[in-house]
Order: sequence, then structure tokens, then C-alpha cells
Amino acid sequence: MDLSYNETQGMLRETLARFLADTYDFESRKKMLASPEGRDPGIWKAIATELGLTCAPFAEEHGGMGGGAIENMIMMEEFGKVIAIEPWLQTVVIGGGALKHAGGALAEATIPAIISGDAIIAFAYAEPQGRYNLADIGTTAKADGAGYVLNGHKGVVYAAPWATHLLVTARTGGGRRDRAGVELFLIEANRPGITRRDYPTVDGFMASEVYFENVAIPGEALLTGGIDLIERVVDEATMAVCAEASGIARSMLNQTVEYTKQRKQFGQPIAKFQVLAHRMSDMFVEAEQVSSMALMGTLKLDEDAAARKAAVSMAKAKVGRSLKFVGQNAIQTHGGIGITMELAIGHYFKRGTMIEGQFGSIDHHLDRFEALAYPA
Repeated sequence: MDLSYNETQGMLRETLARFLADTYDFESRKKMLASPEGRDPGIWKAIATELGLTCAPFAEEHGGMGGGAIENMIMMEEFGKVIAIEPWLQTVVIGGGALKHAGGALAEATIPAIISGDAIIAFAYAEPQGRYNLADIGTTAKADGAGYVLNGHKGVVYAAPWATHLLVTARTGGGRRDRAGVELFLIEANRPGITRRDYPTVDGFMASEVYFENVAIPGEALLTGGIDLIERVVDEATMAVCAEASGIARSMLNQTVEYTKQRKQFGQPIAKFQVLAHRMSDMFVEAEQVSSMALMGTLKLDEDAAARKAAVSMAKAKVGRSLKFVGQNAIQTHGGIGITMELAIGHYFKRGTMIEGQFGSIDHHLDRFEALAYPA
């Protein structure tokens, strides 16, 4: 099997890598985080319009390049290398993915807006009382004439302060935790009845607590597919953050190796100490495994549901463990300054720590893999 990237994919990687090298140095990123909006909106617009990268994973009939999950993986790995705070995951992978799979008039209207950079989508699915069960939903969407009335609360909605649209999971029927009755809606973020409490997250993004109080939404806001669609989109998002983890792990490794070459003890660089040379070798192996598992899981996204879920859970569990190993050893090698805001390594470690639990912890995915691989 040929696992090398084709010419177009290589060009996409090089284009984004060069752009991020010019715009996302550590000091520039810190200035973005300190700004009132928590980002530079011009960067996202440039990625969409000047570079034209947001079209990569979409079909040609929507104005895209005909790519898919591999293109998203390439982009997310490059974003991970600089811990970029751009809403690619929320808008392109999750929002765009849901629209691609659901199809219909809403996809026809919204995907071109994503490609142009005019639409930013935030995924409102997590609830305070829920954990990783995507069917554990208290938010309701009750039928009202030709539309619905939305009520509920979604927590830690990444990119919501910037969003033009919200992709919301809600229950139209059934009891709590029932798979039947769980649906997905795409609505404008400025609809009457929607309120937000915005805050920065520990890994540098902006998120919100989003409240829906008698929000009237049209019937065409419903994306067909129900819980199966939601699970597929979340699996795709899980592999996207695994790809991001690959970029983070490689950057933490490179920064740590460089630090050991500069830091001196007993008159010589600490890189010459055998114990640290062994540590760097172990970190390299784990970083390579993150990349390999991210690719393996991504290649399995088009398998049947059971095979896809098993592959994604296997990948996420291994990525979580390997990323933790690389991050902890990077911090230990740097010493106390490694967890301060002064060095980039601490920021990478924070984002890596959040990825470990994003879309399911190590234990959650081990349990899911066991249930799929060894059904009772």
C-alpha cells in the first residue's frame, strides 16, 4: 500500500506550512490570545481566500477540490505544529462534514460560505450533566408548526464567540439517553433567544456556555441522519484532533531536543547525557506512533460504522497515551520554566492535555473498543 501523499496534498501541506511560519510565531500567537477577540480574523480569511485552503476537503460541485479526511488530517497536523487557534476543526471538519453527509439545500447554501471564509460554525453538543455519551441530551427541539422550538444549555462550545452558525444536538423525542429522537440542527448564531457566556479555555481558544430559551428555528435547519450522523461526524473530528496531536508531539520533541543542545550542565550540553539521549529516543518513538495512529484511523473513516468506531477508538486511546508521554517528558526535561507562560512548550503541553480528553478520554475509548471488538 502506498501511504505517500500525492502532489496536490503535498502542495496543500507546503502552502499552509509556509503561511503559518510567517503568521504564527510564538509571540504573534500570544498577541492574538491577549486581544479582545482572542484571535486575528484576518488569518482565517486569508486561509480561505488568499490561500484557498478551505475548499480542499469539499466536493467539486460545492466549489471544492474533491478531497476529504486525508486533506483535513494534513491541515490539522500543520495547525498542531504551531498550536493554531483557527476554527478549522469546528467549521470545516465538523460543520462541513455534517453538511456533506446530510446533503440537501442547507449544504448547498452553507458549504460555499464555509469555503469563502464567511461562515464559522461552532459545535454545540456537550452538556454539563453529560460526558461522552452523545445520546445523553437534555436540550429539546419541540415541533412547532413547520419548525421547532429549542430549549437547553450547551457547555464549552469551542469557537462560539466567533461563530456565524451553531451546529446543535437536540432531542425531538424519546427519553434521556435514548438514541432515537436525537437530531442535529444548523442554525444562525444570532437567533433571538440565544445567549452566551464567553471565556478563554486553558489551551488558548475561546469558548462559550450557550443557552437556548424558546428559540424558534425553521424545519429546514434539521440535518437528516440523527445519532448515526452525529457519531460519524464526531469520529471524524476525533481523528482530526489526533492529526493535530501529531503536529503537537513533533513540535514538543523538536523543541526539547533543541533545548538539550543549548542547556549546559557540568560544562557540556545535557544532550550528551546518556539518560537524556535515551529519553529523546523514546519521545521520538511515541511521536511517530501518534502520526501512524492518526493516519491509520483516518484511513478507516469510510469503513462500516462498527469498523470505523473500533479504529477511531484504538487510535484515540494510543494517541492519548503517546501524547501524554511526549508532553510529560518534554516538561520534565525543561524543568520548572516549562510550565510557565514564557516558553512555548508549556502552551503545547496545555493543548495536548486538552486533546487527551477531547471527544473521549483514553479509558472511554478503550471501553468502546472492547465493546466493539469483543461484544458480549
